Amino acid sequence: MKALKNGTDIRGTAIGEAKNLTAERAELFGKAFAALLEERGAKKPLKIAVGRDPRISGPELKEGLIRGLCAMGAQVLDCGIATTPSMFFATYFEGSDCDGAIEITASHLPYDKNGLKFFTKAGGLDGKDISAIIELAEKNQFPARDGGKAQEFDLMSPYSQSLVDLVRTKTGEERPLAGVKVVVDAGNGAGGFFVEKVLAPLGADTAGSVFLEPDGTFPNHIPNPENKAAMAACAEATLKAGAEMGICFDTDCDRSAVVDASGKEINRNRMIAMIGALMLREHPACTIVTDSVTSRGLAEFIAAKGGVHHRFMRGYKKVIDEAKRLEENGVCAPLAMETSGHGALKENHYLDDGSYLAARLLCELAVLKKEGKSLVSLIDGLKEPAESLELRANIKDSDFKTYGASVLEALEAHCEKEGWVKEEPNFEGVRVNFGKEKGDGWFLVRMSLHDPVLPINIESDSAGGAKVIADQLYAFLGGFEGLELPKY
Repeated sequence: MKALKNGTDIRGTAIGEAKNLTAERAELFGKAFAALLEERGAKKPLKIAVGRDPRISGPELKEGLIRGLCAMGAQVLDCGIATTPSMFFATYFEGSDCDGAIEITASHLPYDKNGLKFFTKAGGLDGKDISAIIELAEKNQFPARDGGKAQEFDLMSPYSQSLVDLVRTKTGEERPLAGVKVVVDAGNGAGGFFVEKVLAPLGADTAGSVFLEPDGTFPNHIPNPENKAAMAACAEATLKAGAEMGICFDTDCDRSAVVDASGKEINRNRMIAMIGALMLREHPACTIVTDSVTSRGLAEFIAAKGGVHHRFMRGYKKVIDEAKRLEENGVCAPLAMETSGHGALKENHYLDDGSYLAARLLCELAVLKKEGKSLVSLIDGLKEPAESLELRANIKDSDFKTYGASVLEALEAHCEKEGWVKEEPNFEGVRVNFGKEKGDGWFLVRMSLHDPVLPINIESDSAGGAKVIADQLYAFLGGFEGLELPKY
């Protein structure tokens, strides 16, 4: 079972010959989660919400989970197809008031994959918690209890209403989107609810929205704001409908990206800049926490707005935890956001919630439209690189973590020898800045969170500069026989 651990989630193959995430294992994980909650002081009988994305393996895994939870005497709220953020909502919404919640999802992974995300009233579980659940499941020493039962529960309606209330409160209007065209591309994931339950009550014209019907085979494109096909489909639908804004959700809606009226994609650095601009307006001089691969143009944009850019580590949970740490130490850090689209606001319990971010931008859209401005005007002045490369160098050594660490250590020494200017402060890998004569940009080499890979990010502010930087880096990395370098 340890092979199913994936950072702060459990993930595996749920369909086919390689299947290793089964209903039987889901049952054990359900028992283990209940046991963990009891160990941490939750009163019996436990109340636990269970939801799922549309993957075709979801119903079977849900049945296993509910079996396990009920065997521990828990009261289970079966929320059907629901989003990951709504699961955390179930722990503090007074109509459900759950001790914990589980979402069955594998986010943007292919249809044959699935997984489990766990929540308590304190938020999402971390990696240590997942290890504890797996250890309990492997021991399989659970008491048999009576009294457990499951009931269907409509969680998405009150969750959606909370988003409607947010927009109404921020704008001061009952139907602030009346006459505004907004398109949603749900990618046949769980995000189709947003059209009927959020946009319609706010008065938006949603004609032209696509792929709203849940379909766990994802027949049109992968629901993923980082996927080029997904963003292209959203842009096409937005332009075809003549909409002012398009919204692209991932499968379980903890991530989102948007498209403006011209079809311009607003994701990655642009999305961080856009949400960051809102936060800096409401919290002047605050700190914006991001992952390690953000561009220097974003840092300049945040600084120009009077803010502080705290570029931390890859991994959305790490970014969120760092923002929480800063807040605990007296630093205003209202936004923690990764370029993957995971964005968490302090005002929303530091929950990475793509629907909430979309609702926040809808508030701005309503106001900007009346002022004759476009949504993209929020990021006027954002300097973007002329070129960028994302490469993955495979590590062939079986002890890939040790080998990768040795490469990074050697790269540090090489930087000193060559007089390359390392980024300071830097919290992950090796990041180097180059002047115009050597590429006019930067590179970052780091260890992958889970895979035997050294991800390489390169950006340049000049045409042809990315290759100049890559040539210098590859001249060094090419000396390692344990690395398989991709072409660029």
